[in-house]
Amino acid sequence: MLSKAKILEQLFRQLNSRIEELKAAQTLLKESRDNESKSSAGDKYETGRAMAQIELDKLEQQLNNQLELQAELLKIKPKVETEKIGFGSLVNCSTGKYFISVGLGKITIYGYIVYAISLASPLGQALKGAQKGNSILFNGNTIQIINVI
Repeated sequence: MLSKAKILEQLFRQLNSRIEELKAAQTLLKESRDNESKSSAGDKYETGRAMAQIELDKLEQQLNNQLELQAELLKIKPKVETEKIGFGSLVNCSTGKYFISVGLGKITIYGYIVYAISLASPLGQALKGAQKGNSILFNGNTIQIINVI
């Protein structure tokens, strides 16, 4: 059975996996940077270290973004149901199932395809405040809201 709790578990697994990948990449890059031997071409050494530091900064930013997404997901109470669509809603529409949370895209759970979208996304904004039985117009298409959990 598809539930918000199961969707959250899947999203946390994806985020945790990505966080571990980023941490491993950081470790390898730090080791590579620190093991760079200084050659007689000092500028080449300094350039290599500077480029490694730029890459480390990028990885750090990506890691921080993933941690922020995790923190946002922690705010969702899976047992709370609302009539109006908002942050934490699981919405069954004529176009598919949407979990209004963080923008992680398409996930598959128990054979169901669910799209994890942000409330700030264009579709999230169009769905915001709507309820079961409403229709919304999005990109020239009418979307029927079948159910909100």
